[in-house]
Amino acid sequence: MTPERMQELIELFKSNRNEFDVFASGIRQWFLGHDELVSKESVHSIRYRLKDLEHLRDKLTRKFADVDLTNSEFFSRITDLAGVRILHLHQAQFNEIHSAITKKISQNDWVLAEPAKAFTWDPESQEFFAGHGLHVELRDTYYTSVHYLVKPRADSPLCCEIQVRTLFEEIWGEVDHKLNYPNPTSNIASREQLRVLSKLVGAGSRLVDSIFRTA
Repeated sequence: MTPERMQELIELFKSNRNEFDVFASGIRQWFLGHDELVSKESVHSIRYRLKDLEHLRDKLTRKFADVDLTNSEFFSRITDLAGVRILHLHQAQFNEIHSAITKKISQNDWVLAEPAKAFTWDPESQEFFAGHGLHVELRDTYYTSVHYLVKPRADSPLCCEIQVRTLFEEIWGEVDHKLNYPNPTSNIASREQLRVLSKLVGAGSRLVDSIFRTA
């Protein structure tokens, strides 16, 4: 991909940025106003963002330097141009959040761009997510999150990545992001400490689950 073509794709996103913003902010507002999720306090907090232009340039450089993307391929292969992150306290709340999302999809209000995926390193979590009909991908990076890529309609270039994770998983994700984005750290000690942190996060999440089950 030439620098000129890369800039064209960045300008293409800029010209469609408002449409992505409207779609993703609408998803955020839907969660904030969902009666059942609000009444049950299933959602702790919501984060929302559009892709930073320099981060987009970095991603195009890292992953598509040798690929000449068409405009339609740009939108179909860069699926995190807009994102909404749903944070919850304990695992049981995921059931309610997942149910609300799948109902929205079954009503054709949103269309999945691809099957929803759960990323995890933990065999117990793998079983839990598979029980919800999710495709589970084991990650040796210790990343844990559930991703839903939703579009307003099948032929739309707009796509929003909905991520669902616990607060503990969010802490790990933030530390990992600082260390490994856009380029992975080469510090062996940091990588090992990040692995240990993932184990602590897993233990913490299970303890929180136990607290709420026995409350």
